[in-house]
Amino acid sequence: MDFRSSEHNGSEQHGGGAVRGPRSEDVLPETATTAVKVVIVGGFGVGKTTFVGSVSEIRPLTTEETMTQAGVGVDDTSGVDGKTSTTVAMDFGRISINQELVLYLFGTPGQERFWFLWRGLFEGALGAVVLVDTRRLEVSFDVLGRLEERGVPFVVAVNTFPDAPAYPVEELRAALDLPLSVPIVPCDARDRGSSRDVLMTLMRYLQTLATTQEAS
Repeated sequence: MDFRSSEHNGSEQHGGGAVRGPRSEDVLPETATTAVKVVIVGGFGVGKTTFVGSVSEIRPLTTEETMTQAGVGVDDTSGVDGKTSTTVAMDFGRISINQELVLYLFGTPGQERFWFLWRGLFEGALGAVVLVDTRRLEVSFDVLGRLEERGVPFVVAVNTFPDAPAYPVEELRAALDLPLSVPIVPCDARDRGSSRDVLMTLMRYLQTLATTQEAS
């Protein structure tokens, strides 16, 4: 995924055909010195693919497939009846936080039948963003439980769907059974600035955790 070493950003001739290199906007900046893996998780239909796609500075990789009869009776589609596609492996994107720090974003599939992929996606991850939908908070319970079992630090981003009810942070924290230390922030997964703010919150939280561990 790192194209920084590529010598050609346009097209070159090879074997009589045109071989296209990465687009200029996809090339990793020369100033980048640190790369961090972040996982975007959440229940089915909470906006993970939208989040990665909106914030990524490169063309995101998605593995969305049309939903079929195979998922009927298996996937819980309550509250997202109009959804016609779903992530079956992962979403991937990249964003530069500053000239030196780059985040690689990996979005996980939401259905429980694809959770066996999580082990590989979480390998080497520094932290996670948990997207929640206040219309269906219950789909986030197992996700949060798995993160806590793995000991992965995370922040919670409340995706602001147009018809979703708004609750005070204190009520959400109680409903999700989260400690006071875990940040809960609003998010519009469609908006790049909003999604980037969520990632910045995660970075600040991870820095706080690291500082606390060093002090102890």
